[in-house]
Amino acid sequence: MITAMSAAFTTLWTHDVCRELRRHRVGQRPPVAFSGVHQSLPSWTSVGIGDDVFALHVNRCVVYLVSRLRVVDKQRRDCCGPAPATWRDPAYPGHGAWAMLGAGGCGASPVHVEATPVRFDVAIPGDLLGALTWRNRRGEQSTLKYVVNGRLERSISLQNVRRLTDESAARLGALLESSPHPSRAA
Repeated sequence: MITAMSAAFTTLWTHDVCRELRRHRVGQRPPVAFSGVHQSLPSWTSVGIGDDVFALHVNRCVVYLVSRLRVVDKQRRDCCGPAPATWRDPAYPGHGAWAMLGAGGCGASPVHVEATPVRFDVAIPGDLLGALTWRNRRGEQSTLKYVVNGRLERSISLQNVRRLTDESAARLGALLESSPHPSRAA
């Protein structure tokens, strides 16, 4: 039996999501993220069990590596709480502390993860930012658009869940591993 190699992806977390994370969850490890069918949530359909997703945030043209999430499963479990009985009920009451990651989104489904602690102190250096490469389903590679003097002028090319090349995934992983552990202040 041939097993597929794990892959790595990026997803962009919005200012609203990161504001809530900064307020309540810095230093904590998210147990779950949410995928959705609507454009208000990232779609994790191409992400498989064992794959890594690097959560990124852009603030004042600087891209931050917020957390690395390794996918454990993509199913509703007991930890999610009971399914809603009415449209007024929360979709995933068991993950209320992490609802900002999309629990209330249209068509949201849980993606259970093993994650590094949430942090906002790991800026991706400009030279690495310009060298990061993604690969589409046809195998074509691309880099970020709008990188000027090591700063990201527009974040449009970071939106959606995008597959990294192995080299870029390794470089982001090394950056995260080499960064001092986060403090509670951020």
